[in-house]
Amino acid sequence: MIKGKKILLGITGSIAAYKSIYLVRLLVKAGAEVKVVMTPAAKDFVSTLTLSTLSKNPVLVDLFDEESWSNHVMLGRWADVIVIAPLSCNTLAKMAHGLCDNLLLAVYLSATCPVVVAPAMDEDMWHHESTRENLRKIESFGNKVIPVGKGELASGLYGDGRMAEPESIIEFIEANFFLTKTLMGKKAFVSAGPTYEPIDPVRFIGNYSSGKMGIAISKELYNRGAEVTLICGPGNIETVEGLKVIRINTAEEMYDACLESFKGADIGVMAAAVADYTPAEKAKEKIKKNGKSISLELKQTPDILKTLGEQKKKSQVLVGFALETTDEEKNAREKLKKKNADLIVLNSLKDKDAGFGKDTNKITIFEKGGKKFKFDTKSKTEVAKDIVDTIIKLFYA
Repeated sequence: MIKGKKILLGITGSIAAYKSIYLVRLLVKAGAEVKVVMTPAAKDFVSTLTLSTLSKNPVLVDLFDEESWSNHVMLGRWADVIVIAPLSCNTLAKMAHGLCDNLLLAVYLSATCPVVVAPAMDEDMWHHESTRENLRKIESFGNKVIPVGKGELASGLYGDGRMAEPESIIEFIEANFFLTKTLMGKKAFVSAGPTYEPIDPVRFIGNYSSGKMGIAISKELYNRGAEVTLICGPGNIETVEGLKVIRINTAEEMYDACLESFKGADIGVMAAAVADYTPAEKAKEKIKKNGKSISLELKQTPDILKTLGEQKKKSQVLVGFALETTDEEKNAREKLKKKNADLIVLNSLKDKDAGFGKDTNKITIFEKGGKKFKFDTKSKTEVAKDIVDTIIKLFYA
């Protein structure tokens, strides 16, 4: 993990530099030692005082000042990784052509550690062929480039060029430089999101699941070396690089995809919010309002976790989720036993920062041998790490 690692953060002249303040805070909170080097232009966007306060280290801008000389060689040797975020179009061009007119570039050119960059620029600049060529050049030098995001830009336009979010940058650093690939050679599948059970061609029964928790678990398993299949329900669920993604809509489709994926899997994590009931019959045409009430007959959907538990081999690890509102621990432990799972992850809707659609979660993990692991409220990315850490500790240590 990132705890105890030495991170040198380079900040260049870009409006996205405001995100670097939060990035420093997250890195320090995660236990990293952080030093910041800024280009002179970056001072127009963020304060050295703010960054030095958060990093607990002086912020360096100039090779020379009236009292000291900044040893760029030692800075490049001190760091475990150099992160340049944001990387402006101007600094990118200088890196690609070996120019050295400020301290950050001097550190970069003399660095012996890995370098990762998070570009930030307007869409037309991002797509310009000279920018593409410069990116190809710095990648050929061994540097890693974090993909830009799409969204509203400083120009007011909407498109590619947004700097990656601080959480994504930390995730990228951990995955590429600091995580032990404990699960290399293992196959895993994760279910995520809701299912939609059709009433007629335009209406359905669904739930509020966003799929965020399942996606975070998928990413973490992949970061630890596993080959991962993500089975996700409908909704605005992001495509995740490196994962095999199977899209489904209904509980029956989820059932079929999970059973097929579990055949060759070492690990199965059922994080999806699968509907327990589906309409007994789907109307072929849209049901029209006629001023009268209607009755809707529902039938139970297949119990995916129970079926997987019945088919589970000794070598397979099966993880289920329990979202409870009453008698949380009792219900979670009963589910663990009835479904023949190895772990049950309990969420309670009584926790204000947990549940559907939120970016945070609070979990308790129950193990079939009776062990209980309780965690504080964290981001879903951090919760995913706790879940995967528990899987590794109990079954692959």
